[in-house]
Amino acid sequence: MQDNSILPRAWQIPQPFRDRLGTRVGRQRPMVAEGHLLLVLHAPPNHDDRARIGRFFWRKPDGSWSSKDLGSGTAALNKHLDEYEDHIDRLDREEEQAKTAGDYFSVLQQLTPIHRAVRNQHQVLEEARKLCPDYREIIDARDRAYAIQRTAELLFDGTKNALDFTVAKRAEDQSQASERMLVAAHRLNILAALFFPILTLTAILGVDFKTLASILGLDESFFDGTGYYPAVFLGLVVVGLAMGTVLTSFVTRSSDRPARMGAENRSSDSR
Repeated sequence: MQDNSILPRAWQIPQPFRDRLGTRVGRQRPMVAEGHLLLVLHAPPNHDDRARIGRFFWRKPDGSWSSKDLGSGTAALNKHLDEYEDHIDRLDREEEQAKTAGDYFSVLQQLTPIHRAVRNQHQVLEEARKLCPDYREIIDARDRAYAIQRTAELLFDGTKNALDFTVAKRAEDQSQASERMLVAAHRLNILAALFFPILTLTAILGVDFKTLASILGLDESFFDGTGYYPAVFLGLVVVGLAMGTVLTSFVTRSSDRPARMGAENRSSDSR
């Protein structure tokens, strides 16, 4: 039978270990057979990794340790945990320097697979401690894995909260800016309504006050010698402003009506 196991061929390990492993690492898990312990763990993952890189730590019955990539002895397992700590420390520094939603999202994107890996890694070491309660090095690694998991969880929650706050703050700022623009547009509409009748009257009647006076049947006593009729001008302004006041009151009353109707509808819905 051809051996397609991903474990090193030089390892003299129980055959059940090789039988339970195929050509892919699969999930993180511990294996125990004939006094041997095999830890199947994952290297710190990147967010764009489609497959996990396996790391195997083998403890023989005599207490010696071997690993595929990180050397021998318990130092190999410590090096593995060191890498996770280094990744989390780097992301923690990036989170402290983050200012925009994109910065926080980048941290979360990198942290999510690591957060998941350290959680599963702690579960594996906890299960290994139950299977091999006398192995002191497993207890120490389990406790350290828990501390790493806790740090990753705090960083994940803090970054997610910061991202949510940044997005909410940006939405609030945009809402306030839109409200200010709406108020400014409303004021411009009021001014336009106030002076629209004057502009309309001057456009229709023109500014030739002598002709306007003759149309209105006014005599020469209104003429001041320069072709300017103060009474006609003042009358035009007064009439225009009066019409503008009426139009302004209509515009403001019409713009307030939808708001009042919306408030009444919300009040009736609440009842």
